[in-house]
Amino acid sequence: ALVALSFSGAIGLTFLMLGCALEYYGVYWPLFVLIFYFICPIPHFIARRVSDDSDAASSACRELAYFFTTGIVVSAFGFPIILARVEAIKWGACGLVLAGNAVIFLTILGFFLVFGRGDDFSWEQW
Repeated sequence: ALVALSFSGAIGLTFLMLGCALEYYGVYWPLFVLIFYFICPIPHFIARRVSDDSDAASSACRELAYFFTTGIVVSAFGFPIILARVEAIKWGACGLVLAGNAVIFLTILGFFLVFGRGDDFSWEQW
């Protein structure tokens, strides 16, 4: 599972780099999407640390973390579209960045589904 997640993360970053580094596009503004990749899991980490309940019912803290995470993901998809609308980047670069966003965020989701169960082998041990 870890190898598949790292491979899909590399594919997503390749799409992002192609959207920036191809000679036809040649602008590196879409690299600011990396900020969204790094701050996306932070609300989940905070909510997991703050909320001590382990029951199936959702807490307000967890719901707030889902809300903030959703806002971060939507912003990551909206940022290249806005850049393309104001003609800072070309629409082809926008498409490559959006494809990279989809792959990276699915990789982050897969990481939490695989390693976030709280069993003996989890990301908390790392």
